[in-house]
Amino acid sequence: MARFSKTFDPSSDEPFRVSRSKIDLFVECPRCAYLDLRLGVKRPEFPSFTLNNAVDELMKKEFDIHRAEQSLHPLLENYKLKLKPLQDERLEEWRDALRRGIAVHHAPTNLYVRGGVDDVWVDGDGKLIVVDYKATAKQSDVTLDADWQIAYKRQMEVYQWLLRQNDFEVSDTGYFVYANGRLDLDGFHNKVEFFTKVIPYTGDDSWVDPTIKKMKKCMENEMPAVGKAAMGGDCDYCAYAKARTDLTLKHVQKNQKAIKSKV
Repeated sequence: MARFSKTFDPSSDEPFRVSRSKIDLFVECPRCAYLDLRLGVKRPEFPSFTLNNAVDELMKKEFDIHRAEQSLHPLLENYKLKLKPLQDERLEEWRDALRRGIAVHHAPTNLYVRGGVDDVWVDGDGKLIVVDYKATAKQSDVTLDADWQIAYKRQMEVYQWLLRQNDFEVSDTGYFVYANGRLDLDGFHNKVEFFTKVIPYTGDDSWVDPTIKKMKKCMENEMPAVGKAAMGGDCDYCAYAKARTDLTLKHVQKNQKAIKSKV
């Protein structure tokens, strides 16, 4: 397996690996992406949502039973979706985002692009369907209408693009299997129950290729100025870093003046 540098070196001819999440980072804030990919300075990390990860893992196991039997999952039957989990020996590799995932060498940029998909279904025409598992717990019905959920949609579109780059015929329609933890029960009783909803989403991956090219140019040039976040307004991380730097400089200058006045 090829070895990849952790930070981008403009003078290197070796392919540089970028994940689906790094593409999303660039869309959110080119400056943050530059700091990460070129200089190795990552955004502060949040603890992982381990309960959500547990739901993902259990959903995979559940759909894998129907994958082995090539049977229709009751959830899909309820939604009148005649779709079956894809049987392909490469699926475990595609799910493994840390090692490989679905990957392609993007020749125009010499970037090795990859991402780990939750699941892939197949329709009656043999088209592949990207599936993403999500979990939450809230009083209202789950939808894809919130501004921040644009990241979910971009995520699915990158997976669709990656599969197409690997010469698969992929449906524009993907599905989010969204589990919503019930808050209307009388107690915990050592278990959490969910309402699970299947939400279709029609993707458009036309933005992916030009974004990857812009990302490569960004990494090759000087650090971008503090810019705007994808959803508008200043990038929170850049705004914090700038405010902290400004305050630190003011504090240092104040101390230097105080020291000079005593001399």
